[in-house]
Amino acid sequence: MKSKLALILAFVFFGMPLAQAQTAPPLDVAARQVFLVDVATDTPLYEKDADTKMPTSSMSKMMTMYLVFDALKNGTLKMDEQLPVSEHAWKQEGSRMFVKVGDKVKVEDLIRGVIVQSGNDAAVCLAEALGSGSESAFADMMNAKAKELGMTNSHFMNATGLPDPQHYSTARDLATLAMALQRDFPEYYHYFSELTFTYNNITQGNRNPLLYRNMNVDGLKTGHTDVGGYGLTVSTVRDGRRLVAVLNGMDSMQSRADEPAKVLDYGYREFGLYPIVKAGDVMASPAVWLGRSKNVPIVATQSVLVTLPRAARNGLKAEVSFDQPIPAPIKKGQQIGELTITAPGLETKVIPLAATEDVGQVGFFARVFDKLGVIFGGKKG
Repeated sequence: MKSKLALILAFVFFGMPLAQAQTAPPLDVAARQVFLVDVATDTPLYEKDADTKMPTSSMSKMMTMYLVFDALKNGTLKMDEQLPVSEHAWKQEGSRMFVKVGDKVKVEDLIRGVIVQSGNDAAVCLAEALGSGSESAFADMMNAKAKELGMTNSHFMNATGLPDPQHYSTARDLATLAMALQRDFPEYYHYFSELTFTYNNITQGNRNPLLYRNMNVDGLKTGHTDVGGYGLTVSTVRDGRRLVAVLNGMDSMQSRADEPAKVLDYGYREFGLYPIVKAGDVMASPAVWLGRSKNVPIVATQSVLVTLPRAARNGLKAEVSFDQPIPAPIKKGQQIGELTITAPGLETKVIPLAATEDVGQVGFFARVFDKLGVIFGGKKG
C-alpha cells in the first residue's frame, strides 16, 4: 500500500496571496551582459546575455589570482618570496603597480598590486613566476584551470585582460570563477576587500566602487577597456546570504557603481532563501511488517535550501512518500522513501529518506502466525 504524507511548510502560508504573480518582476539593467546568482543554492536570479562571449578586461585577473592562491596553498609560492620584475612586466600598459625593472617584489605585495591597484605589471610578474618565465605558458595554465572549473565559454591569452580577439569569457563563467575563489581560498579572499595599497610611496585605492558604499560588499574585481566597456564582478553578504553579480559593457564609471548596486538590491528584495529540511531530520515513522519494532523512523539524507521569488513561496511544497508496511529486516541507512520538493519555477528536487536503525525480523513462529492472521482473519500486515 502506498502511503503519502504531505508536509506543507509553515512559511508558505504567509506573505503574498496566491493570486499574485509567482515570478520576480522584470529588471532593466544598463549593461550588455549581466548574471546574478545566489551562491548557497547556485540559483540564477537574473541574466542578460549571460552566455555571450565578451572581453573581460581586468576581471580576467580573478583567474590570475586563482592560480596564485592555488600555488600558495600547495607551496609552489610563498607570501614572503621575492619575485624579479622583467622588462616585459615593467612595460605593461594600462593600470600599474609601478614596479621597476630589475627589482624584486614580495609575492604578497604583488597580490595587493593586482587586486587593489589592478596592476598589469604585478599580474605579469606573478604569471612569469608560475609560468616558468613565460606569460604565454601561464595563459595555458589559465585555460586548463578554466576547463577544470567548468568555465566552458572562456579563453585566456594573457594574465591581465588586455585586449586580444582570442581572450574572452562570459558573465556566467566569471560568476563561476568568483564563487570558486570564495569556496577554495577563504584564507586569501580578504584581499579583495582591501581599500588601499601603497607601493613605492604611491597610494592607490581599490577600483571597486561598491566597497565604499554601505552594502556589505567584499569583492571582487573591476575591468575596463574601450572595446569591453566598464565591468564589475561583485559579491556581498546580507543576513548570511551571499550573492555574486557580474556586469559588463557599461558606458561609464558611474554606471559601474549604480547598476551593480541595483542588481544586488533586486536579488535580495525579490528572492528569498528558504531552508526546507536539515540532514538527519525525522520525516516520518512508517509501519514495519514482521519486524521486532512496529515502526522505523526515516530521515532526510541531506539538507535542502531553495531560492525562490518571494511571490512564489506560497506554492512551495514538500511531500514525503513511502511504501508501507515495510518488510523486515531493515538495515540502518536503507532508503525507505523520498522527499519531493516542488514550487512554481523550481526544478523538482527529490531527496532520499533513510532508516535510522536496524530492524530485525521476528522469529519463525511469529512470522507464521502473522501470515495466518492475514490469510484467515483479514489482518493487515
